[in-house]
Amino acid sequence: MTTYNYDTFKTEDYDFTNEAGPMIGQRAPDFLLTTIDNKKKTLLDFDGDYLVLELGSVTCPLFHTRREGMRLNAREYPNLTFSVLYVREAHPGAIIPAHKSFDDKKNAATRLRTEDKDDREIFIDDLDGTAHQAYGSMPNAVFIIDKQGIVKFKAEWNNPAATRKAIQLILEGKDVNIKTYFKPAKPNIVLATAKRAGKGSAYDFFTGLPILIWNNLIKRNTEVFLDKK
Repeated sequence: MTTYNYDTFKTEDYDFTNEAGPMIGQRAPDFLLTTIDNKKKTLLDFDGDYLVLELGSVTCPLFHTRREGMRLNAREYPNLTFSVLYVREAHPGAIIPAHKSFDDKKNAATRLRTEDKDDREIFIDDLDGTAHQAYGSMPNAVFIIDKQGIVKFKAEWNNPAATRKAIQLILEGKDVNIKTYFKPAKPNIVLATAKRAGKGSAYDFFTGLPILIWNNLIKRNTEVFLDKK
């Protein structure tokens, strides 16, 4: 990858084979970040018993497909803190392009609150994606982190149902040994997200779709089923 904030989505911008970022049992990296409310705050400074941290952007159809499930999870577990780390645009277009400045990124992240009514605390990564890359660089990963900063659960692709099961097991003091299958974005959300991002977003997404289907829906899910991932 040569440019973190790519103008055009290409599947080679992501490593779908090798898992990166903090693993379960390891310490999660912490960063002093700005929230969309203009607060300076460390990522791991949370009030709940655990932090459920999801990575996403306004041009990511997967992130939008998961938002309702994560909203229900937050409602079911009010004792946990649910936050978003806003990363680069997954599928930039003419209306919501790649970030050229931190203000660009902040404006895009703020749309999650003003337009999508996402009431989670939203942290804005720096322009170079320092926190995003430390957490593995995937567009819609999720982590559950305890008060000591230790990762108790992670998934390269968020699946709200699997995340809910992980939360249950963690709160019961049990080992989190569950399969986290990749679930594709809903077609209507893909189209709505691409339209919102503007010209170029849909074309780039559908151009890379065969590779995305093979790497994630087929290859990855088969490996998960066979306990090879």
